[in-house]
Amino acid sequence: MDLHDRSFQRLIMQLEGLFVALVTPFYKGEVNEEKLRELVRFQVESGSQGIVLCGTTGESPTLSWPEICRIFEVVVQEARGKITIVAGTGTNSTAATIEATHKARDLGADMAMVITPYYNKPTQEGLFLHFQAVAQSVDMPLMIYNVPARTGVNLEPPTVERLSELDTIVALKEASGNLDQISEIIGRCADKIRVFSGDDSLFVPVLSVGGVGVVSVVGNLVPRDLCSLYDDFQKSNVSQVLQYQKKLFPLSRSMFFETNPIPVKTALNILGWEVGKLRLPLGDMSKAQEEKLVKVLKGYGLLDQI
Repeated sequence: MDLHDRSFQRLIMQLEGLFVALVTPFYKGEVNEEKLRELVRFQVESGSQGIVLCGTTGESPTLSWPEICRIFEVVVQEARGKITIVAGTGTNSTAATIEATHKARDLGADMAMVITPYYNKPTQEGLFLHFQAVAQSVDMPLMIYNVPARTGVNLEPPTVERLSELDTIVALKEASGNLDQISEIIGRCADKIRVFSGDDSLFVPVLSVGGVGVVSVVGNLVPRDLCSLYDDFQKSNVSQVLQYQKKLFPLSRSMFFETNPIPVKTALNILGWEVGKLRLPLGDMSKAQEEKLVKVLKGYGLLDQI
């Protein structure tokens, strides 16, 4: 990829602020394309900088390959270049990841998000070689994704630094929850790779150590507030940022009362979005946890709006 290409440089400049890990809406067990379009329009109208498709929040493990391709296609059509589209293409097979990333590029996605291979538990050298193979095989900007609680392997700072030397690896979604590790990564290679918090509750702390944004679950619910928080941070409105942090923190934490995306889809349905049920093996939220979630939604003021 030509790093001096104007479209590439413009994309890099847009890698900041709120990127929403979009849920996948279902109706009677099938992907609800019209609702998906509605969700995309909501994010565009709310000012979100980007959307991430077919990640954990999008229930990617239960989506078939034709469904994933159709989701990419529908969202690209609906977005019409108004928002950065990041396609989740990572698997625990390097060859399959390369194939999926090629397809995402062909269908018009702006970037691909590639998770560390899960279950295999590769070494740091194996992780480097995996991401290097994808980066060298597909002419497309990549966001690498570290979430050790899900995958069983941690992408360590020296490995990220090595990967940042590859031209097409331009961003990192860091969901280790380890602020020291995130700070070390930013210290090593912030000039070459843009670091996003992978945890809503750490959005402000990650910004404070040099991160550029968040890949968000709670952004499915309150994207405008997250965009306002980021704008205030950019303007050094510290007191306003802290107010948003205090307000958002309980809502962000509630998204993990049970396994993501159970709470966020439950919340969306409570708020009238009608995004449908989850696919097995994920099921309905327990009544006790749903009651706790409702209290948080009320506390935030969201239920006053319906």
